[in-house]
Amino acid sequence: MTQPSPSDAANYCYRHPDRQSFVLCQRCGRTICGQCQTPAAVGVHCPECVREARSNAPRVQPAVVTRFRSASASGAPVVTYSLIGVSVVIYLLQFVLGSSFTNLLSFSAPFEIVQPWRLVTSLFAHAGLLHLLFNMYALFIFGGQLERTLGRGRYAALYAISGIGGAAAVSLIAPTTSVIGASGAIFGLMAAFFVIARSLGGSNGVQLLVLVGINLVIGIVLPNVSWQAHVGGLVAGAAVAFVYSKTRHRSKHRVQTAAIVAIGVVVLAIVLLRSYQLASAYGII
Repeated sequence: MTQPSPSDAANYCYRHPDRQSFVLCQRCGRTICGQCQTPAAVGVHCPECVREARSNAPRVQPAVVTRFRSASASGAPVVTYSLIGVSVVIYLLQFVLGSSFTNLLSFSAPFEIVQPWRLVTSLFAHAGLLHLLFNMYALFIFGGQLERTLGRGRYAALYAISGIGGAAAVSLIAPTTSVIGASGAIFGLMAAFFVIARSLGGSNGVQLLVLVGINLVIGIVLPNVSWQAHVGGLVAGAAVAFVYSKTRHRSKHRVQTAAIVAIGVVVLAIVLLRSYQLASAYGII
């Protein structure tokens, strides 16, 4: 192998001195062989110029991330939209994978202590298309309003505690029942909407009370509907909203946080302790 002389070195690739070439990098002007060439909009670039251009280029984020951040900055109820989106995706998976997948998502008090994901996944799974549509419509109506009023963090805490409250009621009243759906959390949002509206000097909420009452009766009369989850979510949501309404001043934020955490710990403890009792009785653990 021979090395180019200084006089004709410019006709050899700067990275591979044994390879003759007459192609120049469009940016820096160095000679590059075929292996080192990267096609560009005009001409070709050498590896160093490609690396430099990539390091200086603005980072492009996925469209979904950009839209999510734009919606968040505009004050849109992104938590509500996210809950609806996850619920729809889970329902599609249920439709494709069948009842065996749904059974893994449902809340069952005796199994919660050994399968803790059920407490969360049961809030996103649904028993049918109408079940999903009704819950998502109610979530869209009440959730969007509450998220804008409370803020995303407080609203997320309200939704989660209401859902756990529904599971706690099921654990105490109907411990052998398996349940799915966001209904407990939805009833918690309805109760919170009523409590917060009253605290802000709104209407007396008779129409909302009638709506809640009708749905409670439907849950009791119709088979395969967990009215226990509805009642539990209703009580938990009302308790959280009551705390919010009484601790609105900035000086009471620590009290508010402590009270909300306490409510969350209580309902979660009910679920776990009851699950441990049932699992022990049935020989699961």
